[in-house]
Amino acid sequence: MIKIAKIKYLPNNFQIIENGDYVECAVTGKKINIENLTYWNVELQEPYFSYKEAFQKREEIDKK
Repeated sequence: MIKIAKIKYLPNNFQIIENGDYVECAVTGKKINIENLTYWNVELQEPYFSYKEAFQKREEIDKK
C-alpha cells in the first residue's frame, strides 16, 4: 500500500512522525518518495520536489 508520510522537517534532517512512502511537493503536488526527499523548508514545514520548486517558493516569499 502506498501511503503519504507525515514528517517534521529539521535543519539538516527530517523526522518521520507517521510512516509512509512519500510526501507531496508544496509547490507542484508531485509525489516525492521518502528516500528521494532532499529539499524542504524548516520554517514553513514544506517539502519540495527539486531545487527548482524550492527556488520558486523562495521567489514567492521574497515578493511579499
